[in-house]
Amino acid sequence: MLDKERGLYIAHCANGALSITGKMANRHGLIAGATGTGKTVTLQVMAETFCQAGVPCFMADMKGDLSGISQVGRLSGFIEKRLPEFGIDNPEFQACPVRFYDVYGEQGHPMRATVSQMGPLLLARILQLNETQAGILNILFRIADERGLLLDDLKDLRSMLNWMGEHSKEITLKYGTVTAVSIGAIQRAILQLENQGAEKFFGLPSFDIQDLLSVEGGKGVMSVLAADKLMMQPKLYSTFLLWLLSELYSTLPEVGDLPFPKLVFFFDEAHMLFTDTSKALLDKIEQVIRLVRSKGVGIYFITQSPTDIPENILGQLGNRVQHALRAYTPKDQKAVKTAADTFRANPEFKTDEAIMNLETGEALVSFLDEKGAPNIVERAKVLFPLSQIGAITEGQRYDIIHQSRIFGKYDTPVERESAFEVLMAESERALAETEKEKEIAIPKPEKEAKTEKKKPGMMSKVWKAVITAVTSTLATILGTYVSDKVTGKKTKSKTSATGRVVKNATSAATRSITKELTRDILGNLVK
Repeated sequence: MLDKERGLYIAHCANGALSITGKMANRHGLIAGATGTGKTVTLQVMAETFCQAGVPCFMADMKGDLSGISQVGRLSGFIEKRLPEFGIDNPEFQACPVRFYDVYGEQGHPMRATVSQMGPLLLARILQLNETQAGILNILFRIADERGLLLDDLKDLRSMLNWMGEHSKEITLKYGTVTAVSIGAIQRAILQLENQGAEKFFGLPSFDIQDLLSVEGGKGVMSVLAADKLMMQPKLYSTFLLWLLSELYSTLPEVGDLPFPKLVFFFDEAHMLFTDTSKALLDKIEQVIRLVRSKGVGIYFITQSPTDIPENILGQLGNRVQHALRAYTPKDQKAVKTAADTFRANPEFKTDEAIMNLETGEALVSFLDEKGAPNIVERAKVLFPLSQIGAITEGQRYDIIHQSRIFGKYDTPVERESAFEVLMAESERALAETEKEKEIAIPKPEKEAKTEKKKPGMMSKVWKAVITAVTSTLATILGTYVSDKVTGKKTKSKTSATGRVVKNATSAATRSITKELTRDILGNLVK
């Protein structure tokens, strides 16, 4: 709740109001506590307070509860009972301007990034690659950069991997070992990512970070990311939010300490960001968190225990709200003690005991003072939201999305000539050239009539022998008959004489045919 005298009024203790100092809001913060202790309501109170101060916020909505920030709240018995505790007589319930986003494009405006924007370090984390596979991914980005190939979506990434597999020998000599086994492992990881629906995130048009910095009617716009489905893929969720932070860091100019931040970024389920994170990525996260405050951005982590945050990063979180923790095991007790040690002690109570006895909506609070030093911890009650507590209906969400100023900006995917199209065209040209070379290498046969006479086939030789034999036989018979007629010579047996002639002629024909066939067969064998 914005108060001219109190500043960013968040909670109330026995000593009065507890407010975040505007120019210290970019020093980051932490909201911690066990499940069901009131972390989501605290986040909502903080967000709408920044909204009233004209500071836009980004937050992930895990269960849909934060969507209620778009609707006007109403007085309830619980709120009415607590009004005197906060010194409020007549609360002005109000809604915040909201834009809904969704990586999958189902419950809000799509949020996309290109593979190139994500970079090899973050992409390797999403794909859960080992060190060797991550090295190959670095080589891939290097080659794509040298060749001027755009990496927009996952098919561009896959086509580059295929190309690397085909040219592995040349690549190995120049950049290092590239094996088919590692390429296959990366391909399988991409396939698994596609099966999870993540291909909708990679592509164009990519999200414009400036859309997170919008102000409408003097109020900061609340950018609410629908994360109920995204939460099922924790690596994608945490890496996507880290990408947003990295884009803010690399895009926004240096502004120093402003009266209020340009943007407040709420990172819910923050422990996912640091689970199974490589040292290189952890160093990058620490760098972004440390330096992004000079860009006018405040980051607030929401998690169950302060032990979920690495110490180097935890030390940079100046504004803290600690809800109740339960200590049923030695590990839990250690977590309680660690949480207590992160506060500046209050002599009026023991911090570790207070953490275990806090009621729902109650918290230990410590904000930075005007000079940036932490105040002593106070046991306080967090304010109630002025917007609706709980989820909105699908109809209300639909109306807000379609009435948004950026409706239609990201809805239609865009395709351009990127690595996939370029490599496909190269492959087709190479194939065409190969076919052309084959045609040139095989000479066209010339006409047989110009080179040599056509040799007769076996059957023609057989018929030729038969005709020759028959002709010879007929000639012999006719010659004998004519001779007898001229000389008047009579034969003893005309029939027998004729038969002998035919027999002799047939034998001659058979010998001729056999001879021709044998010659033809032997000729074919020699060929």
